Amino acid sequence: MNFFKKITIATSIAAASFTGYAFGQDFQWKEAKSNGYSYKYVTNDPTSARYYTLKNGLTVILSPTNKDPRIQTYIATKAGSKTDPADHTGLAHYLEHMLFKGTDKFGSKDWAKEKPLLDKIDALYEKYNQTKDEAKRKEIYKEIDKTSGEAAKFAIANEYDKLMADMGADGTNAFTSFEQTVYTEDIPSNVVDKFLTVQAERFRQPVLRLFHTELEAVYEEKNRSLDDDGDKVYDKMFESLFPNNNYGKQTTIGTIEHLKNPSLTAIREYFNNYYVPNNMGIIMSGDFNPDEVIAKIDKAFSYMKSKPIPTYNIGQEKAITAPITKEVLGPNPESLMMGFRFPGATTKDARLLTLVGNMLTNGQAGLIDLDLVKKQKLLGAYAFPYVLKDYSVLLLQGKPTEGQSLDEVKNLLLQEIDKLRKGEFSDDLIQSIVNNEKKSIIQKDEKYSSRAGILMDEFTSDIDHKTSLEYVEEISKLTKKDIMDFASKYLQANNYVSVYKRKGEDKSIVKVDKPTITPISVNREDQSEFLKKVEEMPENAIAPVWLNFDKDITKNKLGNVDVLSVKNTDNALFRLYYHFDSGKWNNKILPLAAEYLQYLGTKDKSSETISKEFYKLASSFNVSAGNEETYVTLEGLNENFDKTIALFEDLIKNSQADQKALDAYKIRLKKSRDNAKQNKSTIMAGLRSYAQYGAQNPFNNVLSDAELDALKAEDLINVLHDLFNFKHRVLYYGPKAGNEVVASLTPVHKLPATLKELPKSKTFTQVPTDKNKVLFAHYDMVQAEIFWVRNSDQYNASITPTVSLFNNYFGGGMGSIVFQTIRESKALAYSTYSYFSLPSKKEDKDIVMAYVGTQADKFNDSTLAMNELLTTLPKSDQLFETAKNGLKKSIASERITQDGIIFSYLRSQKLGNNFDMRKNVYDQAPKLAFTDINSFHDKEMKGKNFTYCLVASQDKVNEADMKKLGEVKKLNLNEIFGY
Repeated sequence: MNFFKKITIATSIAAASFTGYAFGQDFQWKEAKSNGYSYKYVTNDPTSARYYTLKNGLTVILSPTNKDPRIQTYIATKAGSKTDPADHTGLAHYLEHMLFKGTDKFGSKDWAKEKPLLDKIDALYEKYNQTKDEAKRKEIYKEIDKTSGEAAKFAIANEYDKLMADMGADGTNAFTSFEQTVYTEDIPSNVVDKFLTVQAERFRQPVLRLFHTELEAVYEEKNRSLDDDGDKVYDKMFESLFPNNNYGKQTTIGTIEHLKNPSLTAIREYFNNYYVPNNMGIIMSGDFNPDEVIAKIDKAFSYMKSKPIPTYNIGQEKAITAPITKEVLGPNPESLMMGFRFPGATTKDARLLTLVGNMLTNGQAGLIDLDLVKKQKLLGAYAFPYVLKDYSVLLLQGKPTEGQSLDEVKNLLLQEIDKLRKGEFSDDLIQSIVNNEKKSIIQKDEKYSSRAGILMDEFTSDIDHKTSLEYVEEISKLTKKDIMDFASKYLQANNYVSVYKRKGEDKSIVKVDKPTITPISVNREDQSEFLKKVEEMPENAIAPVWLNFDKDITKNKLGNVDVLSVKNTDNALFRLYYHFDSGKWNNKILPLAAEYLQYLGTKDKSSETISKEFYKLASSFNVSAGNEETYVTLEGLNENFDKTIALFEDLIKNSQADQKALDAYKIRLKKSRDNAKQNKSTIMAGLRSYAQYGAQNPFNNVLSDAELDALKAEDLINVLHDLFNFKHRVLYYGPKAGNEVVASLTPVHKLPATLKELPKSKTFTQVPTDKNKVLFAHYDMVQAEIFWVRNSDQYNASITPTVSLFNNYFGGGMGSIVFQTIRESKALAYSTYSYFSLPSKKEDKDIVMAYVGTQADKFNDSTLAMNELLTTLPKSDQLFETAKNGLKKSIASERITQDGIIFSYLRSQKLGNNFDMRKNVYDQAPKLAFTDINSFHDKEMKGKNFTYCLVASQDKVNEADMKKLGEVKKLNLNEIFGY
């Protein structure tokens, strides 16, 4: 459950011609009838989407594809934060949270006894909402807390999550944005009847139970947003761009004042106004028969009655005639965001905005890519279109390099905008974008989940599907003059907003204080009659499909290099990898060389020319060096396979040393390294590595400043030129057979007679967790982030089934013990989890992990709550059976396909396994008893030592409280980062 600023690209799926696609074909809306239901569809639509409108106005969009025995579902309401009442902002978002709490039929073990108490809580909140005297408010809240505890005795927490987990659902969640609230599930295809039964009931008459603990979780979300400088920049940008529209007048998560004064009556009224069938859509893509599914949806949701939707006032914005400048303060590194306002998603200009966004930033050959990123004029820069229903925005962001002011960043970004107006861009850039859009369409159609996401976005933004399909054809007809005219109209020299993100203390932050909440009962063992009825509904079992590495992977040789391939029979895309069992641990400058390559050219071609050529081919390359592995990745269209490979081979073998590019790279790298020290997530990653490996660890295994200064261009060039002389393998997924891949690579991927052995790797050994310790790093923020880390024993394949079931039960989801206890019962955190992690290679040790992100004033309560769970595993027979059923069904409906087959094989090899380990989990986990996972818990967690990794403000977490957990070591940033 979350709120987020959703970047929606107005293009969805267009028409096309690479193997199975027919770009340029005619698209027309047609009507058809099948199984008694009329529907609309678009001719030549690669998604085969059917559009139904039921008698009550409910929209149903069905896109069948049988590649996987699963279905991505979205239930979307065209209502989000922009339709929040002005005096109850954040309401759509916390209503989203409450729609996981059940109805009078589920989520309650005695509705007759629960209802009077919930009615009393309703009245108390109305009284609380209208009371201004703080002393009286505290007394009312005590009564709310007391009555909520009494009501909770009749509630069954997380029964919705248990229902979905028992079906084998993944991705149980929801999100709220400006104009949409969407509920999402990824289900096995054999549980459609169960799924629809639950969803129809869920939206029938939701009960706002367990409200005050869930509201506390929303408070936690608010506090997390107050710690996120990026969120604050977005809020300031939209506030400035849209003073009259609700995009700017109110935020998705709402104001603190409104969060402190909720009204259950207002929430219920909002639900009744907006959660009506003529304002909702059910979108499904996956393995199903649409004729059967539409009848089932109609039957399940026919009880819904259509009604008028409240009138929404868009709020017309006046033209911006002079630059608007705003400022945001916070601990993160400085940056600049600029925004230009455009018309809304259904307009042609919004579609042109998407094209213009690609002309500025496409990752390879956009103006910003070539002029600012490739030439290293900024630490980072990009542009992207934010397409919304009422209005759209072009956002540009830039990060300064060392010694650069934010004004200089702004001027550089404006220069790129000026080039659009003047037509100073390559004549073939538009056609290159068209080619890449065609490739993108095929990529999106590979997964049922991405199909569903695109169709859902179109629905909530009122984008016509036919228009989306025609996008490629539309932009392919545009001329340079069209772009110049468009840029001159909307991207002027004075009609933008600039938000300067500066370092400094934000004194405007008012956090949501911790209320007094008595832990409530979660009644894990109770089950509603509704849950029992759903679980008893019949379902046809899905037979699992295991990988057979001998049959599923074709093995060839290119000289003495192994070529592992899986044939793509679906479309014309390929992905090729050169894989090395070496990385930063073998050579600390390898990651630098990998990144440096993007700034280099050859004797005949500049770096910019090479980027343009890749983009014209609708291909790309990436060199990624991790700790122990390096991947060179090439992907694109099969018809351009030979050209793509030849282009990259020429670059890596004939790249020219460029000292100027290296000098600029060093400056940017040092700035980036400095910025990393100002990022709380990166600091936490350093603490966790320290906890696992000690003071010298993989995280700080980097070049010192002196080593970086001494680095020469030739040092990096030698690494690149020598790369393919070392042992490696070729991995391929695409339309070619294995022998065809070898034939294509032989002329260009020249190999020495004998490949070099890889350099000896530096060894990092996980240290024993021999005592309780606290590793503390100061960061100026409202929240406290806490990770528990314990190194366990060396990898043992035989415990994999136990680990899988234990994680499902203990800490792996919203229905797990950890989530139920720490969030649902005690309202101590928005995000919390725990898991037992198996290593990626057999020589390494298992790790026990736990996490709580909480308000700093809940630090003691949160650590105590998690430690209680790590000491004693609560028993729930019902939850245990749900965990077993869900695990088995999830595995049965999982299909590992495409290059995932090869990567599964490589992972198995590293662990010393030669078979699909999922089979062992599927066969053995259902045979386990609770005593088995309880014994596992006792062995791995109970009474064990942990290293507590804590990132928090030293002013908000007391050192004496830290010492209660273990020996405290305060780490400075140099110790964490190694420079």
